[in-house]
Amino acid sequence: MKRAGMTAIALAAALAAGVAAGADDGSQVLHPSKPKISGDPIGKYPVACTARTTVAGEAPSLLPDGHEFKLVWSDEFNGDALDMSKWSFRTNFWGRRAHWFAAPEDGCVEVRDGVARLKVKKLPNGQFVSPQLQTGGIMWDIPPAENPKGFWPLPGREKPKFVHRYGYYECRLRLQRKPGWWSAFWMQTEMQGCCLDAAFAGIEHDIMESFYPGDVGRHMFHYDGYGPDYKGYSIPGGINDKWIGSLSLDVDEFHTFGLLWEPDGYTTFVDGRRHGEKTGLAQGKPVSQMPEFILISTECMWYRKNRMTGKGEVAALEAAVAAGDCFTVDFVRVYDIADR
Repeated sequence: MKRAGMTAIALAAALAAGVAAGADDGSQVLHPSKPKISGDPIGKYPVACTARTTVAGEAPSLLPDGHEFKLVWSDEFNGDALDMSKWSFRTNFWGRRAHWFAAPEDGCVEVRDGVARLKVKKLPNGQFVSPQLQTGGIMWDIPPAENPKGFWPLPGREKPKFVHRYGYYECRLRLQRKPGWWSAFWMQTEMQGCCLDAAFAGIEHDIMESFYPGDVGRHMFHYDGYGPDYKGYSIPGGINDKWIGSLSLDVDEFHTFGLLWEPDGYTTFVDGRRHGEKTGLAQGKPVSQMPEFILISTECMWYRKNRMTGKGEVAALEAAVAAGDCFTVDFVRVYDIADR
């Protein structure tokens, strides 16, 4: 069992003092093709959570004030291997093998000392890969059927390992330190974009995305597919505003991200502070009413369009691999709102 880290009492005191997290050290990190990043320190946002120990011997959760919660699913990453009863690797993209997604045999996920480390790796053929882990799947995860018969082009499919609707979704993590690849904690439905009713088809919940070291964008909500019908919004602010550099966080510290998903809206939290206002039906924005699965993922920059080396962030990725850079996840937890 890993150390619990900061106790609930100490963390609560730190939150009250306004020093629990959110130093803007990450604003000093430079990307080879971008200017200096200058996001907000999380300390400017209001404290809205209380530290509560819900898993014995582990770091406390930072649970939103005003509700009681019941833990219904978690992975604390204790042990020496990824729990494949909880996670699968995303390896396909719209019916083809995605060359930039790591497979289990690539060795890009390491579980030890009570955390999961997601790493970028260069394969012998020169391809850079990094892992995407998920508790369910969407249509684009399905590989093409070999020699399909009849009108149904899909092979047999796997049932999701975990999907859930409403509640509080939390991840304690440490961001990658090197540029060239990015990390995320997010959610999708199996039916994402199947129709233009976002409540029924579901909404992609981007609880945390970090495209550059120390830089965390606003929380994005995508719906109506990813083509000409696409729509979306963000918390805080509007989707047409600048969103890269919304927060600057210390890449050497762990940070806790949370999404409170209620039938009428979403509220987002970072390090125990409310990051933006509750947004949903009252603001004319759709809210998913369907169960969704969880992803913790990484991806090499620009590799959806460019195969192999020479067309992506090659120099940056080479440096990340050489440094053993990783996106580190301490825990993922899901709570029901017990007082509903």
